[in-house]
Amino acid sequence: MTALTVLMIILAYLGGSLSSAVLISRAVGLPDPRENGSHNPGATNVLRLGGRGAAVAVLVLDILKGLIPVYLSWFFGIMPVMLGFIGVAACLGHMYPVFFRFRGGKGVATALGTMLPIGFGMGGLAIGTWLLVLVVSGYSSLASIVTVLLTPLFTYLLKPEYTLPVSLLSCLILIRHHENIVRLMRGEEPKVWRRLQRRGQ
Repeated sequence: MTALTVLMIILAYLGGSLSSAVLISRAVGLPDPRENGSHNPGATNVLRLGGRGAAVAVLVLDILKGLIPVYLSWFFGIMPVMLGFIGVAACLGHMYPVFFRFRGGKGVATALGTMLPIGFGMGGLAIGTWLLVLVVSGYSSLASIVTVLLTPLFTYLLKPEYTLPVSLLSCLILIRHHENIVRLMRGEEPKVWRRLQRRGQ
């Protein structure tokens, strides 16, 4: 592993540690997403708390946290398998941010960002899977879970050299969704559309 690769892994983690949801919520006067709603600092929870524009900004920034370090690493000629681990570092920063007492999000948007420079086909399949499950089920968490379960398969079929880091990342995201999995099994997980309808009433 070269010094440049180590540097990019560190920078990816530090960049991922900048919690977009917390910073955007502070900037627009929304409640702290770590203490309100689902207590998850991510775009979906910011949307629940009343900020549609803020949620879009959080989503874009979370994607960029994964995209930028991986793209720069590719530009610098870092070997493919290391690009995957740099993406994992960005997602670990998002999940366990050093600047926010290690209370982070679940990493789905940042993981998507890491895949776009590696292959738009993979990114497109992941986005399509997430949207399809969300529209059919209404559960954002279920859409994320199904997507991360299928993404290692997509990776193996399209970019097999990235299968190991993508599989590790998928396992991390599934672990972060353990509470959602329990609520889904109990039938207690609320649907996104229902929350938005209640807020609109």
